[in-house]
Amino acid sequence: MSDKIVICLEKGGQRDMAEAFARRTGYRIAEKQGDYLTVLFSAKGVSLTGFGLTYQGDFENMLHRVTNGRLQHEMLVRAAKSEKPGRRAIDATAGMGEDAFLLAAQGYEVTLYEQNPVIAALLKDALRRAKKHMVLKDIAVRMKLIEGNSVECLAKQLDPADVIYLDPMFPARQKSGLINKKLQLIQKLEPPCSEETDLFDAAIRANPEKIIVKRPLKSKFLAGRKPSYTLNGKAIRYDCYTL
Repeated sequence: MSDKIVICLEKGGQRDMAEAFARRTGYRIAEKQGDYLTVLFSAKGVSLTGFGLTYQGDFENMLHRVTNGRLQHEMLVRAAKSEKPGRRAIDATAGMGEDAFLLAAQGYEVTLYEQNPVIAALLKDALRRAKKHMVLKDIAVRMKLIEGNSVECLAKQLDPADVIYLDPMFPARQKSGLINKKLQLIQKLEPPCSEETDLFDAAIRANPEKIIVKRPLKSKFLAGRKPSYTLNGKAIRYDCYTL
């Protein structure tokens, strides 16, 4: 995959960030965008381009879900509802951080694990910009990104978590007719390596109070394990395991 992804630095882009990313990933810095996927560092931040599409993470499009009383109607927020002071959550399948953002808006301090270096770079940039936003910053400041394998990260986790959240469907979970720009590009990246069962076992070993698993509505239970209870939506459900 490394030969299919290049890095391009445009005017105003952070050269030190691009060079550090190149060292971490082995992707080369090219003078122009590549034929497959390009991680673009520009004055606007970090974006992913290719196939006539461009995607940049942006939490502003989440504002309507967390304001004007809408937050408490989110199924994930209902599944994770807590008034415990200093509550902590781990999103072990962060993706672009939308679900972690909902947990942070509910008051959790959220640690996000993301293994794919491109997705992690996009998410890190989106968080950086959110922390400068007048409304988003109060939520984004409660989100901490760690790049790495979730199974390994969970094994090293020292601070106990109240909730561990798993969305093992990411990124290929929508029907082709519904796939947006983000998923069209992100699906071109290498899929995560961790087996779903390994991830679930690692979450159990981390001994949280609750594990929440996002699943397609009609799919089997993760690792064949029946949850304590389930919240059902129209297309997805949240299986909740209380430990």
